[in-house]
Amino acid sequence: MRAPVVTICRRGADRIRAGHVWVYRSDVVATEGVQPGAVVLVQEQGGLPAGKFAGKSARATRTSSDKNVRPTRTGVARTLGTAFYSTASEIAIRMISPKPVTNIEQLVRERIRAGVAYRERFVQNTNAYRVIFSEGDFLPGLIVDKYNDILSLQVLTQTWDPVPMRNVFLSELQDALNPRAIVERVDPRVRRLEQLPERESGIVWQGENSEPPNQDVIPNRFSDEDHSQSNHPASLGMTSGEEVDPREAPVTPKLQTEFHMNDVRFLYDALGGQKTGAFLDQRENYAAAEKYARGGALDVFTYQGGFALHLARSCEKVTGVDSSRPALEAADQNAALNGREIEWIEANAFDLLRDYSDSGRKYDTIVLDPPAFAKSRQNRETAIRGYKELNLRALKMLRPGGILVTCSCSYHVSAADLLEVLASAALDSHRIVRILENRGQSKDHPSILGIPETAYLKCLISAVS
Repeated sequence: MRAPVVTICRRGADRIRAGHVWVYRSDVVATEGVQPGAVVLVQEQGGLPAGKFAGKSARATRTSSDKNVRPTRTGVARTLGTAFYSTASEIAIRMISPKPVTNIEQLVRERIRAGVAYRERFVQNTNAYRVIFSEGDFLPGLIVDKYNDILSLQVLTQTWDPVPMRNVFLSELQDALNPRAIVERVDPRVRRLEQLPERESGIVWQGENSEPPNQDVIPNRFSDEDHSQSNHPASLGMTSGEEVDPREAPVTPKLQTEFHMNDVRFLYDALGGQKTGAFLDQRENYAAAEKYARGGALDVFTYQGGFALHLARSCEKVTGVDSSRPALEAADQNAALNGREIEWIEANAFDLLRDYSDSGRKYDTIVLDPPAFAKSRQNRETAIRGYKELNLRALKMLRPGGILVTCSCSYHVSAADLLEVLASAALDSHRIVRILENRGQSKDHPSILGIPETAYLKCLISAVS
């Protein structure tokens, strides 16, 4: 059956020819009754330059339905390839091939196998890693993480949500990785933006011989300082095995496993925590930070203790700070699992750093790993001010010869921006900062040239005098 066609203007076509895979709705000229999430052929409208289309496209796409966009027949159209189409997102087109695709199931299976093979080649010293990284693995809108014997996935676009497509990727993931269970972590905001029906996080596939989850709980051992808690700007496709009816299954069962990164052990609660689970993109940065860390260490925004647990192998004392009590409870369980004594403080990071720096508190190693302050380009300046304050306070608290590890996962704050922030903070604090390593995300989150959005994580490791 012939795929439906979406026509785009020259500006969108030039973006594709430059190596990107996204086309925005403002560059869509015409559709042919395309359904939500359809696999479409993309063509460039011939005969008129991009500017002639811009006004018409913008007017046509202000409505909530693509049926209002009518085909334009001017000149000869040029086929640009195959894409996933969204009727709701501002990113209307996500390219998957520069050629027509006649068998989408085969393509999805091949790319999942390619993603698994890539990790087998390049990912080391862990049994937890990202298996599928959306555009980074040419499967835009699909995220899959592996934690030992459990897979955790997210569906971010319309194409992946229908049962037939779910059956394809779920069966291929089972065949390729033989998990004990597969869970879906739902982001309600994304589903609203994609105009998808509501769905709860839960188990989407579970093997027949899965063992009962571990229900052991380790007591909490963290302190609660007097700080504010506002430190952050602030039908399933089933396959073989035991099917779980989402209407009957509880949303918060304990489905747990243990995984390791760099020989550090972690507990994983498949239906708890953020997004798909731990911050796997920092795995290699954890190991790098450990190489330089020494003395007394402070891990700010510790979440479940990723940096802190690595620092504990090279530092005399480690303190981890986070505003989330559940995250610190998980961090404490991870510390106990590794036989480590770490001080956990539930606090507002900005308030704590201000109080500590004003009182003259000193450390030999400080890690700053905040959440994304800039969710959009409009938040960039506010985010930069936040990063500046954090780094300025940390530099004032470091002893001579100390180590600063500072990170940003905000795509809209570039690597150059972070360097400028650190340089400005160094100037204001009268410190000399030597960059030891300028790092990014781990290799299981591949960064693709031509798709700058795939390179989002920045990590600077510096010596401070």
